[in-house]
Amino acid sequence: MSKDKKKKKALSFNKHGLKRAILEVYYENSNQSFNYKQIGAAVGAKDVGQLQLVNVVLQELRDADTLVEKERGKFQLKSQGGTVTGTMEMNSKGFGKVTSEELEEPVLVSPENMHHALDGDKVRVRLYARRKKSDPEAEVLEILERAKTTFVGTVEISEFSAFLIPNKKTPFDLFIPKDKLMGAKHGQKAIARIMDWPERARNPFAEIIDVLGDAGNNNTEMHAILAEFGLPYAYPKAVNDAAEKIAVEISAEEIKNRRDFRKVPTFTIDPADAKDFDDALSVQKLENGLWEVGVHIADVTHYVKPESLLEDEAYNRATSVYLVDRVVPMLPEKLSNGVCSLRPHEDKLCFSAVFQLDDQSVVHNEWFGRTIIWSDRRFAYEEAQVVIETGEGDLKEEILTLDRLAKKLREIRFAEGSIGFDRVEVKFDIDKDGKPLSVFFKESKDSNKLIEEFMLLANKRVAEFVGKPGAKKKERTFVYRIHDKPDPDKLDSFNHFIKRFGYGIQTNNPRTVMESMNKLIENVAGKKEQNVIETLAIRTMAKAEYSTRNIGHYGLGFEFYTHFTSPIRRYPDMMVHRLLARYLEDGRSVQGHQYEEMCKHSSEMENRAANAERASIKYKQVEFMADKIGQQFKGVISGVKEWGIYVELDENKCEGMVPMFELTDDFYEFDEKNYCIIGRRTHKKYQLGDPIDIEIARANLERKQLDFRIVGEELPPGRVNNKRLKSPVRGKRWK
Repeated sequence: MSKDKKKKKALSFNKHGLKRAILEVYYENSNQSFNYKQIGAAVGAKDVGQLQLVNVVLQELRDADTLVEKERGKFQLKSQGGTVTGTMEMNSKGFGKVTSEELEEPVLVSPENMHHALDGDKVRVRLYARRKKSDPEAEVLEILERAKTTFVGTVEISEFSAFLIPNKKTPFDLFIPKDKLMGAKHGQKAIARIMDWPERARNPFAEIIDVLGDAGNNNTEMHAILAEFGLPYAYPKAVNDAAEKIAVEISAEEIKNRRDFRKVPTFTIDPADAKDFDDALSVQKLENGLWEVGVHIADVTHYVKPESLLEDEAYNRATSVYLVDRVVPMLPEKLSNGVCSLRPHEDKLCFSAVFQLDDQSVVHNEWFGRTIIWSDRRFAYEEAQVVIETGEGDLKEEILTLDRLAKKLREIRFAEGSIGFDRVEVKFDIDKDGKPLSVFFKESKDSNKLIEEFMLLANKRVAEFVGKPGAKKKERTFVYRIHDKPDPDKLDSFNHFIKRFGYGIQTNNPRTVMESMNKLIENVAGKKEQNVIETLAIRTMAKAEYSTRNIGHYGLGFEFYTHFTSPIRRYPDMMVHRLLARYLEDGRSVQGHQYEEMCKHSSEMENRAANAERASIKYKQVEFMADKIGQQFKGVISGVKEWGIYVELDENKCEGMVPMFELTDDFYEFDEKNYCIIGRRTHKKYQLGDPIDIEIARANLERKQLDFRIVGEELPPGRVNNKRLKSPVRGKRWK
């Protein structure tokens, strides 16, 4: 590697940008191996934090099979020979694109070159020679790992054949032999598993493995959403039986081994409809004048033992799933709502983080360990809020003290760089049959923030206790909740967009981004553009995830952060409890590779659960608006894509799309950089954040899709009674 090679500007790199820069170094020096210091010098990394990030990226590239560790700590580019490995992303027309760490840009795969690869599959592809002015293309050589083999859809049965018609983004139907229908009837929703897919066959052969029920039934549709994302909706009998065998009684010997908080004022604050109470708070004034605050977390790992059925089920699920009308718990109800739940007026086992704070919320002492508590009162957020606002009610002194301390903690946190997004949460009032009756909005108030601050404090201090370097500390494997810095290109694009509203952010370094982002959030509060700017700001941020390789949590401004406070509903918290207990007893560090794989699985399952939640909300939005066809609403453009513009309605926050083919007054072109579409002839512009009047054109429950029409637009040619007969293909081949 040439010393006079121009160094990359690493200061602004997030992990993704740094990965691109490191790969560029390896592409230019494909036969050489380098350690993290040499690579750091090549990309311009100077301080310890940047070099640490370089080391993390090198390990990830090795795990992804992009680099080879030739000798300890020295990495070389793996020989590719004209092929690359990546992940397939597929559209509903059968075209694919493969993204890979080994490529600067995705490569396109035509339907005839897919060779039965499906959306999300890990594949090996052969790269074609690139033609002038064309996108790079490839052919699938091998399917390395299937993302899914089961599909959700509607059963169609004719005299001679049966098929499962999957949901969107699957460009084929599944052929079901008549003896593999499992009793499914025509029109019902079901789950099918691919049995075989001969090379020359157009459709895979499959069998029905579960019949969900009649389409349109609420339970059927919610189960279909869960199955669509590979999430379970029921427990195996053996797992429920194992949960029922858990002993509820707490022995005197167990109590003796724990710190006893049963005489300290303790309570929980949760949503009014919650049944699983992960966390409780205790508070008392000490003789030294400090406040002792206990953050008490359900001791799930006392009951769920390694290598048990319950452990395997918790790991596989990794998270509870919160759909619009229900919770699908990670642990069976006997544990989640019973044995582990910190219900009032019962002895409960906890793993606690106990802090001594002064009146300015400065922590003077901390203790971590196993405890036993007795909750004096279960508060709903609304009940605790009344106490905060009126100064009257049960445990008023304790709640007011914790509220005062929480506000100081919040003040300190923002002064140190936390970014504060307080989004309005959209909720549905749903009847007993699951039908949405109305929409309401939930805002985060002081009672919510009280709980949030003490949970953040516990998570942060636990992570620091294990991970923060010290004179006598050895490096130990731990589970962190990490959040990367935003992509500089996305930040620049976001900054360009908000200038049209008269705002701006400073992008000189991570700290100024945080400070100016908080100022922006403060300035847009209550303005008509608030929602669209906050939504776009969140989209510029990276996604948080779990990892043993700590890079800090950018959004919170924490150098060390973990998830310790919700083991009833998150498997990573169970991992954290076990590791913390091990290290409190001076146990040896665990294997990092094994825990990194567990972290990846947990992040993937968390992502699936979030997608399922969004799908359930979308379904209810469409169901709620289905009887309002032809009605007009005011909204704001919330998204712009090459296939249409998304509009969020002011009245109820339901979102739908104006398809591009509805815009008949001109041919509109997509301007990705400026978040808009522009008419080629009229130069008419529809831009993100613009107010707009629409009417409801169509509501498709099967596709969870609302179609809008701009008020005043004529029906497009080729439509009769608003039914599409024919439309030209617009935009790029890949959509």
